[in-house]
Amino acid sequence: MATEKGIVIKADSNTALVKTTRSSSCESCDSRKSCSVISDGKEMEMEVEVINDANAKAGDRVVLSFETSALLKASFLLYVFPIILLLTGALLGQYLASFFNLNPQTAAAILGFFFFFLAFGFIRFRGNKMAEKKEYRPKIIRILQ
Repeated sequence: MATEKGIVIKADSNTALVKTTRSSSCESCDSRKSCSVISDGKEMEMEVEVINDANAKAGDRVVLSFETSALLKASFLLYVFPIILLLTGALLGQYLASFFNLNPQTAAAILGFFFFFLAFGFIRFRGNKMAEKKEYRPKIIRILQ
């Protein structure tokens, strides 16, 4: 379970808007230079809408939790799934090229990229469905004193 600390900006009965800053775990991350949260090595703040199960109020310091399994599923969908579809499309294009008397490399490239972009359409659709589920949203697990 990944955790992060933040301050509640605004809260209602079900959700809260929490301001967080980068943590020490960002320093060891390989993607820290491309992350939109960090800019030129300065601390950047971001606002996250979270589930407010702890009944936190504006101004409270809180600990947020992200389910590891949900992060792994989302990471797979974003990073691995498009590559799998790209390779599947390329192999299918190369196989079908002989039936349609096409250049195998051209057919592999065209079908590979078609499947690759098809994956992004699926990710957008699936991502919207995942965002509606509680298990894919961060939540406040406790209020700090």
